[in-house]
Amino acid sequence: MMQVELQTTADGSQTLFVPELDEHYHSVKGALTESLHIFIKMGLRECQVQEPRILEVGFGTGLNAILTLEASEKSGRKVHYTSLERYPLNLSLIEKLDYPKLLPADHSAYFLPLHQAAWNEWVEITPCFSLRKMEVDFTQQQFQENYDVIYFDAFAPEKQPEMWSQEIFDKMYACLNEDGILVTYCAKGVIRRMLQAAGFTVERLPGPPGGKREILRARRNKLL
Repeated sequence: MMQVELQTTADGSQTLFVPELDEHYHSVKGALTESLHIFIKMGLRECQVQEPRILEVGFGTGLNAILTLEASEKSGRKVHYTSLERYPLNLSLIEKLDYPKLLPADHSAYFLPLHQAAWNEWVEITPCFSLRKMEVDFTQQQFQENYDVIYFDAFAPEKQPEMWSQEIFDKMYACLNEDGILVTYCAKGVIRRMLQAAGFTVERLPGPPGGKREILRARRNKLL
């Protein structure tokens, strides 16, 4: 388990800092702003599937998961959410995060249950949101099912290069359904070219307000 420190970002929401990697779990320009923009607005809301199956690479603090739960509750659209995490965080640390106070009371109550849910099995958190957390090394994971949206939220390429290889993006392409979407905060040219080499159609999109200038959204095109 890596040592982590709690830090407050520019929009008032908190993130975690990993001294060993000199890396944050979220943008210091705004953790909540980043997650809402990249993964909810540019990812989930762009998916037209009625019951989307989402794969998250990096469960981390659970911020993307609780925001997705909130979106599913508001829309009434059922979400099946699989999240992969090699280094689960301690519950005592999770309890110190401010995310529940940033959400409506009827949704914030589900934040701790996300973290308390059993690993490696499906757990229904609400009638609209089912969660399966998997404690695995993503680079070794073999997928037996397909997904409609991928939240690719690994640590930055210079910090965790094994997560940003051509092999990884080929694997992501193979496990996406037709017209499936992958979103990531990283807009580096080398990452865009690897996504394209895997078969994706890639868009550069504006980044979150006050944060990164651009992000990437990649699609697996429908077969003709």
